[in-house]
Amino acid sequence: MNATVGDRLLVHANTVGEGDRSGVITEVQGSEGGPPYMVRFDDGHTGLVFPGPDAVVVPK
Repeated sequence: MNATVGDRLLVHANTVGEGDRSGVITEVQGSEGGPPYMVRFDDGHTGLVFPGPDAVVVPK
């Protein structure tokens, strides 16, 4: 998984009844665009994310 600043990260819910989460990647801390990523989620929360298999990077 590779990303650049400004791409969106979409994390699919893994529990029934829970919604997907998405946000903008504000910082790429891994080498060559790899994780971890600092993400500002749409709900205003900012956090360091090590995306799993339920996550997708959507290029800007």
